[in-house]
Amino acid sequence: MPSREALPRRRELHVFLGACLTPSSPLPQDCSCISPTQVQPISIEDQYVDVSHQYLSSDLSECTFTGGAGSDDITALSAEPAHYQLLLELGKGFNNMSQVHMARHIPSGQLVAVKHTNLDECTEDELLQLMNEVLLSRRFRHPNLLTSRLVFSSCCQLWVLTPLMGYGSADSLLRTYFHDGMSESLIAYLLHGVLKALQYLHRMGYVHRGVKASHILLSGEGRVYLSGLHSVYSMMREGKRVRAVFDMPHHSPALLPWLSPELLRQDLHGYGVKSDIYSLGIVACELVSGRVPFQDMPPTQMLLQKLRGSHCCLLDVAPFPLGELSGLKLSRSGVDSGIGESVVTGSLTRTATAERPQSPGPKNHSATLHDLVQLCLQQQPDRRPSASTLLTHAFFKQVKRHHTGDSFLSLMYPAVPLGAPSLDDPPMSCSPTPSCHPPTSDPTEGMWDFS
Repeated sequence: MPSREALPRRRELHVFLGACLTPSSPLPQDCSCISPTQVQPISIEDQYVDVSHQYLSSDLSECTFTGGAGSDDITALSAEPAHYQLLLELGKGFNNMSQVHMARHIPSGQLVAVKHTNLDECTEDELLQLMNEVLLSRRFRHPNLLTSRLVFSSCCQLWVLTPLMGYGSADSLLRTYFHDGMSESLIAYLLHGVLKALQYLHRMGYVHRGVKASHILLSGEGRVYLSGLHSVYSMMREGKRVRAVFDMPHHSPALLPWLSPELLRQDLHGYGVKSDIYSLGIVACELVSGRVPFQDMPPTQMLLQKLRGSHCCLLDVAPFPLGELSGLKLSRSGVDSGIGESVVTGSLTRTATAERPQSPGPKNHSATLHDLVQLCLQQQPDRRPSASTLLTHAFFKQVKRHHTGDSFLSLMYPAVPLGAPSLDDPPMSCSPTPSCHPPTSDPTEGMWDFS
């Protein structure tokens, strides 16, 4: 329970949050109930260069296959809790204070995702985080960035609606359908969408700081979304863009494997948008092998290896030498150590091989994939390419070949989107034929990462 002294402050935050939820109101520049010093922890700058209009017309045609936004557009739905039927719990988040459900908008029959949070149970810092996410969702507009499209309050409950991500997260796809990693075509498709979202965020003056597979979502129509706005941080100070920031993201223990060396170092040099590029390289390794590099290591050892510049290796040897990558000794056991040769010794090797499921064998990955990973995981941030430069990398040339529904479905096989077939239909039985590949776990378990 909050202290009596904190209640007036919490009421002020309730009023400010309520003002943010009014769809027709502009972004609040100042609020009479909160002083500027109180709003400062939100880390949102009022002065920035809005370049969102550059993306709204050009990117939409490249991100989906079924007629525009399709079921991803929920802005016209009603802001009334009684109009939504909660169908299935997808997960929890925000320190387990938010419940996320798949819901049906009763008047239209459209399926959406609903996250509702009890504001009375939130601390002052948690209310500030909610305000931060709501304000950022009002500010950002990009077809590859998952924002809160419809937000409203009912009594003490905050309702946040987003399009339903039929295929869930890339992490849930790995755990349910692609245990030994995804195909390069699917990896290219997912990373291409993430890079477009990062390009937009970086040009707007923000660093994401939470790029990982569980924050990469895929709708049933085939659109890739980057979520995790709670970790986004502004690089604008007094109307000017700074070269580096120094803040440590919330929930950082869960993000450690993906965070860049310069972010973890927390020194006077700080970090910038190139930190997200390093995280993208870790995600590429994650999607290739189905396992997270560095995840089996103690945090202190992980930090030491990242600061030393240890590379995350793919499971095979590159067909052609690619700079420093060709000098690394790669495991042929089918187990992704996640780190370079210098630390794959002694008990660490035995622990990694004992606790991880064995893969059938190393895959032969393309030289372009190896090159992409090497570029992203450069130790020095200034040696990593920008998101805009990476979008022109040779690895993503194959994305243009999958701009039809049939080719996309072939990439996703055997995954099936949530909500297909209809929940009203009886479950389909799976005949024991070689062509049937049922998921090994509940496909709705931990579909999204809402923390």
